[in-house]
Amino acid sequence: MKRVHYLSSIAAIALALPAAAQAQVYGGDDGVTGGGDRTTSSREDRGEGRQRPRIEPYLEVSQVVLAELSPGDDVVTYTQVAAGVDASIQGRNNGGSVSLRVERNIGYDDADLDTTTVSGVARGYASVVPNVLTVEAGALAARTTVDGAGASLNGAEGLNSGNESRTYSAYAGPNVSTRVGVLDVSANYRLGYTRVEAPDAVVVTPGTDPVDVFDESVVHSANARVGLRPYTNAVGGIGAAVGGGFYQEDIDNLDQRVRDAYVRADVTVPVSRTLAVVGGVGYEDVEVSSRDALIDGATGLPQIDSNGRFVTDPSAPRRIAFETDGLIWDVGAVWRPSSRTAFEGHYGRRYDSDTYYGSFAYAPNSRSALNVSVYDGISGFGGLLNNALVALPTNFEASRNAVTGDINGCVSSTTGGSCFGGALASVRSAVFRSRGYSLSYSETMGRMTAGFGVGYDRRTFIAAQGTVLAAADGLTEESLYGAVYLSGDIGRSAGFTVNAYANYLTSDFTDGDALVLGTSASYNQRLYQGLSARAAVSLDYLDSDVVGEDLKTASALVGLRYDF
Repeated sequence: MKRVHYLSSIAAIALALPAAAQAQVYGGDDGVTGGGDRTTSSREDRGEGRQRPRIEPYLEVSQVVLAELSPGDDVVTYTQVAAGVDASIQGRNNGGSVSLRVERNIGYDDADLDTTTVSGVARGYASVVPNVLTVEAGALAARTTVDGAGASLNGAEGLNSGNESRTYSAYAGPNVSTRVGVLDVSANYRLGYTRVEAPDAVVVTPGTDPVDVFDESVVHSANARVGLRPYTNAVGGIGAAVGGGFYQEDIDNLDQRVRDAYVRADVTVPVSRTLAVVGGVGYEDVEVSSRDALIDGATGLPQIDSNGRFVTDPSAPRRIAFETDGLIWDVGAVWRPSSRTAFEGHYGRRYDSDTYYGSFAYAPNSRSALNVSVYDGISGFGGLLNNALVALPTNFEASRNAVTGDINGCVSSTTGGSCFGGALASVRSAVFRSRGYSLSYSETMGRMTAGFGVGYDRRTFIAAQGTVLAAADGLTEESLYGAVYLSGDIGRSAGFTVNAYANYLTSDFTDGDALVLGTSASYNQRLYQGLSARAAVSLDYLDSDVVGEDLKTASALVGLRYDF
């Protein structure tokens, strides 16, 4: 049954569209100049505006069948019992959304099938002093499967408990935004924590180097900015600002550390009422460092702890994996012709190389939204996942696999969807530079909702020479992905969901690549008041040079659900 376990896990990763990994970029909410590290959420991002609270607790009991179609013909069956809640509360000064699910799978004469899982995603904010001080927070609990190449396969059904891992991430912090005379003053601070629980964390495949799976990290991020708002001052309408920031991620594995501090000045020159040229210059100091593993005197090999991870040698000197300091700059343009359209693009020098980032958001009406993001940043796994949570809207509905109940890595919102699944794509402990783009579109058509997402993500790893992680330095992992979905009501008492996805994966850590394709459909029929019947099917296909053969699986679910 191992091939069924492996395929059902790796195919599910395609459902998790990579997040627009929020880069450590600059700027602020000054009305025209853009920037990625906003100190306070906009009204659209916070879902501001009073709405009726939506609180939907539920219970589910289902029977699931998972079958390998080729090259074998194995079949497994298990019972699934779950309880959960989907909720969203949006007020004038407070708001947030949560999707939480506790699931128990019960197998028949197979202990590997017996699993208990908690999965969920949440983000919200509360105003301590309206329009001045807010506190925001977010959290994620996800189940994945770690393969021999260090890939984290989001959406795994947990049937192979020996490879199953649990990822937990959370952040919280205050945002301040106010005016002092003619000056806009803003600042924020975020404290984040991420942990991966993975049995046999160092996975060794014959002929390959050991994979040190991420353990845990703590992130500190702070930014402050003071400036004149463009268009509203007497200096030709030109906006100007000065600011600075600090980012540090401390990774438990081999005492790795990412430290990034900067100061900079920005200027906004209006060209027209809706178009402005922006630019900035400053100084930045970036350092990535770590210690080496403790070496066993008898064998000469790195020591492994009881959790399967390298043991850090506390007496070893800190070794530099990457460092740069000096001038940073970027130039770009911001275009905001209306409250429903916003574009910004930046090009410059950072990390001792060219950098570019930007975004485009278009919502022609309240029923549709288009979002594009281009990103560039250095962080560890925990920092990337924290930033993905920060980028989520506070008014959302989470997307889950209809058969397994796992979070697919995306949420949908009237202000535009957002995805965090790409942040889960690899759980290697080494720090990396992540660059890429993502595009998502959603539309509500009467009683139906449709959407799609496409994108590209490239992760280049950074590791110190002379350490056990040195083999990862400079290696890359790339992903091209796409997905479409359609859901809606059928009459007054039934509904459906259909989706399809594709993902092309390539990694320097493995000899080959993989193409994943899949589709699934679900149907629910209300029987009496809150009681409904559920049915779902899915097909998955994997063409992988690593596995060495094409694999196909099918799964089906029938069950009952009660909504309170």
